[in-house]
Amino acid sequence: MPRFLLEHVHAAPECGVVFAAFKAFDSPLRHRMTVGSCDFGTHRIWWDVEAATAADALAQLPRYVAERTAAIRVRDVRTP
Repeated sequence: MPRFLLEHVHAAPECGVVFAAFKAFDSPLRHRMTVGSCDFGTHRIWWDVEAATAADALAQLPRYVAERTAAIRVRDVRTP
C-alpha cells in the first residue's frame, strides 16, 4: 500500500479549530499519536498514513484540515 506524509500548516489562531474539526469527523487518525510543532511556534502537524492515492490519504482528515494539507508520497530509505 502506498504511504503518504500528510503535512498540515495553519496559523496560531487556528490551532483550536484544527483539533476541534476532528471531534465531529470519523477518522482513523483520531486518538493516534503523531508529531506537531505548534508548541514551538511553526504550527505544523504531520501524519504518516497508508492510502491508495493522495486523495484517499487526505480523505482521512476533516475537510477544514485537508484543505490546508499536502499529501506527499514517501517510502523508507536508508541513509548511507
